[in-house]
Amino acid sequence: MISKVIVGKSFYGCCRYICANEKRAVILEAEGVRDYNYRHMAHDFEMNRDQLPGKQKAVFHGILSFYPGEQLTDQEVLKIAHEYLERLGITDTQFVITRHTDTEHQHLHIIANMVNNKGRAIKDNWIGLRSKKIAQLLTSKYKLIPAVEKKISQTNLAALSREEAIRYEIFQAIESVLPRCKTLQELENVLLKKGIEVQYKYNGTTQQLQGISFRKDNYAFKGSSIDRKFSIAGLQKAMQQRIMPDQKLSTHRGVRL
Repeated sequence: MISKVIVGKSFYGCCRYICANEKRAVILEAEGVRDYNYRHMAHDFEMNRDQLPGKQKAVFHGILSFYPGEQLTDQEVLKIAHEYLERLGITDTQFVITRHTDTEHQHLHIIANMVNNKGRAIKDNWIGLRSKKIAQLLTSKYKLIPAVEKKISQTNLAALSREEAIRYEIFQAIESVLPRCKTLQELENVLLKKGIEVQYKYNGTTQQLQGISFRKDNYAFKGSSIDRKFSIAGLQKAMQQRIMPDQKLSTHRGVRL
């Protein structure tokens, strides 16, 4: 078994990615949040986070991935997930444990609130390193098959985890800067400073702007695949609401996809 940890700002983005697709996501357990709708789930997490407004990165997202072909029951993986959280010090707080079934190897996604039920921050120092050590300890304790990097690469697990992390980073970046942007050019300039490239798709005959995508490192996502409100129409609508009535939304010519 191996682990990966992402600590972020957006419960909405995390819950949407992990729980929205019912064809691949099976929620095994939820504590303190509604588990039948990812929007309600995110709202419940946010309500608890509001007890500590200064804690921006309150989203814990842990991924526990098992060796390809290794099969564990729901009861077994829940026991491991609970002990994993306890050893990390993530206790007395909201959490959701979800199994994804879209790959050959079993893997769990754990969302937890880093603001506990008493409104206090849960320590996240060195949490990635601690998570890896705990995963190794639990692998030995429960006699799981040790994860070998060569085998992991065969399942594309590392790429999946990295892609997910990049998607979240882009979502969080757009979410944080969009309220200050009145044009696509402004958005593009700000995101470029964060290492995110904006690309545009045009109608080949009319040059009408049809779509937008965002690229970071080797990963590119359509705006709507990050969040529906980040489609080209959604972004333009949000920006239009911020400019004065006598201003026109500036046209923009960008890079062809």
